[in-house]
Amino acid sequence: MINETHDAALTSWVPGADRAGGDFPIQNLPLGAFVVDARNEAHLCVAIGDCTLDLRRAAERGLLDGLTPNALDALCKPTLNEFMALGAASRKELRLMLSRLLRTGAARQHETQSLLHARTEVQMVLPASIGDYTDFYTSIHHASNAGKLFRPDNPLYPNFTQLPVAYHGRASSIVASGHPTRRPWGQLRRSGDTNPVFAPTGKLDFELELGAFIGTGNALGEPIPATAAEEHMFGMCILNDWSARDIQAWEYQPLGPFLGKSFLTSISPWIVTLEALAPFRTSIPGWPGRAPALPYLRGDGMDESGAIMIEVEVAIQTELMRQRGITPVSLARASFGEQYWTIFQMIAHHASNGCNLRSGDLLGTGTISGQDAGQEGCLLEKTMNGARPIALPTGENRSFLADGDEIIMSARCARDGYAPIGFGECRGRVLPSIHHAGAAAGAD
Repeated sequence: MINETHDAALTSWVPGADRAGGDFPIQNLPLGAFVVDARNEAHLCVAIGDCTLDLRRAAERGLLDGLTPNALDALCKPTLNEFMALGAASRKELRLMLSRLLRTGAARQHETQSLLHARTEVQMVLPASIGDYTDFYTSIHHASNAGKLFRPDNPLYPNFTQLPVAYHGRASSIVASGHPTRRPWGQLRRSGDTNPVFAPTGKLDFELELGAFIGTGNALGEPIPATAAEEHMFGMCILNDWSARDIQAWEYQPLGPFLGKSFLTSISPWIVTLEALAPFRTSIPGWPGRAPALPYLRGDGMDESGAIMIEVEVAIQTELMRQRGITPVSLARASFGEQYWTIFQMIAHHASNGCNLRSGDLLGTGTISGQDAGQEGCLLEKTMNGARPIALPTGENRSFLADGDEIIMSARCARDGYAPIGFGECRGRVLPSIHHAGAAAGAD
């Protein structure tokens, strides 16, 4: 997949594209959707430097001539679903065309320049209509750390090293970065109590994840071989799988997560395509004693290039920090390249029983954690289920999230010889719970 679009020497005429440390150099070109006026009409777009380029207008004005009629028509839709369904060839062709339009010395700079909008002046919306959402559980460090809290002698379930564990989430409550998180109510059983109560969660948590969008789907009943899994992947974003740990703990046995997670999932608005991630592919970690995966989860080159080097980070800013002008404080950094299962194995496993994935479906990677302190991808791990609160620069402590807290997630790829690229941010601020008509008198 490496071609002229990945050349580290490429520069762009767009403001901010060549800034050191920026997320969106010309080597990235992530796709999304935005609205710019009161009509709330969404247009597809690409991020470059400090700007977004309106792809619908670019297609209408002939700047993307050379793409197939189907591709041009798909770029004029309000979501990426139709373009996703066209497959990798259309995506690669668009990437090359955009790279040539936006690089320094481009012949059509003047025509293209009129279609740019400052990113600070547009409202980003969900990039695709998400029909289904599945969340995986694939970090061995997260699984071990969380498992030790509840099963110290046997933290890993025996199936973890045999298959990518997952559950089906709720697509309707997926929102774009910036949408607030309302503290949810739920049934929970407090420590020492015999009976449950219906109350707002007291253990609101984040989960530092990435999300993968499906490009082309598969027919019902026809599995996706591991060797072909990457042909069905479109790209990746940041994902925050908000979790109410006390609700989750009471409800999850025997069927798994439900209301403790379905109240909200946040994603970053930009999809970094599989082509942009090509320079950052790497080998699967060789865990001591790791047995070979079953054949349906193995493919040519999977061991050598199945993992992707993406560094993720989560930070917090409390209400008091904002009042005092204190910048967000980092809580954790971890590497997606250390996941036990790759995103391609997740896709292959998901479809292995004939389940039909569709364009725009979203797969969460599960919490991304490392083995060392400072690499915990959620507060459940970091605070040991609240037993070890975090001290913040204001003197505040956090075991779990308080009202007014804002969680900011980011992700970047870097490798010698290539331009670093980023994913933007995934933000969400916690709002207080609202009165619930079904609550018992005096519940809080």
